[in-house]
Amino acid sequence: MIELEGVPELIDPVMVAAFEGWNDAGDAASTAVAHLDKEWKGEVFAALDAEDYYDFQVNRPTVWMDAGVRKITWPTTRLSVVRVGGDKPRDLVLVRGIEPSMRWRSFCNELLGFAHELGVELVVILGALLGDTPHTRPVPISGTTSDSDLAQRMDLEETKYEGPTGIVGILQEACTHAGVPAVSLWAAVPHYVSQPPNPKATLALLNRLEDLIDVRIPLGELPEDARAWQVGVDQLAAEDSEVAEYVQTLEEARDTAELPEASGEAIAREFERYLRRRDGGGSPPPGGHATADGSDSASYLRDNPGGGRTKPQRPAKPETDAEPEAGPDLGSDSEGEDSSEECDASAGSET
Repeated sequence: MIELEGVPELIDPVMVAAFEGWNDAGDAASTAVAHLDKEWKGEVFAALDAEDYYDFQVNRPTVWMDAGVRKITWPTTRLSVVRVGGDKPRDLVLVRGIEPSMRWRSFCNELLGFAHELGVELVVILGALLGDTPHTRPVPISGTTSDSDLAQRMDLEETKYEGPTGIVGILQEACTHAGVPAVSLWAAVPHYVSQPPNPKATLALLNRLEDLIDVRIPLGELPEDARAWQVGVDQLAAEDSEVAEYVQTLEEARDTAELPEASGEAIAREFERYLRRRDGGGSPPPGGHATADGSDSASYLRDNPGGGRTKPQRPAKPETDAEPEAGPDLGSDSEGEDSSEECDASAGSET
């Protein structure tokens, strides 16, 4: 039995989780949960036993000094609670950690035990993967679930993915089997500039989460950070004519795919977000990451050991049966972040 001393009775709680590693290209997902924790001053109430789930040769502990005393921080997964105020207050249970090295089923069961004890009504798992998406366009966000009723009710895609999966996919499936409503939100990060941080993708995830759970999320400096990130990548791409040409190819493919989707419904969705923000008054690891085909990949603009930059390969023709299908990106804020049904691929929409 899990004892949760000191945790008050929660109001309409939603669990929001993200895990560093294969499911977290550009650290976009884990940074989103960290942002929520920071903005709402979350208080950690539980941490999973690191000995049970982590290989310390893969995820090493760190040593640090505290007033002259050496201390150790172990890699683990921590849970905190934040209360979102407003006309309709509700609580968020934030889960932030590293993808475990072992015993995934026990790991998910332990998290589900917390969800049960806290009365969690919905689990939202954030992820980010590498995709053939240009950095100059709004970040594609796909929302998926294994529950057909939930998909219809929340305007999500019912995932049909088959292939390699990460802890995001495993946790979503565990929630489904346990009868806990669960959703995965995935951001597509440009594969040619995948190194963290990626504030534009983080901002996109938070905007989509805001719509999904109907809360007003303070964005702080994220919009400005996202603009600065794009300007920096623009400058890097401009230094190499082949990269610039490749980005233009991605832009043309993206714009062509989205043109038929410029519907009145999408425009209305965007206008509603604008009104909410105006009325609300606030501020607007080693190894690869999941990709649209379930494989690993590394960044392209990062300097390679042999000198110079690795050239991105031309994008292959999209396969009609790939998961997820490309979709519109029209519901976005000034940085262009909202949902499209694109690239829900391997790491997570894959349950």
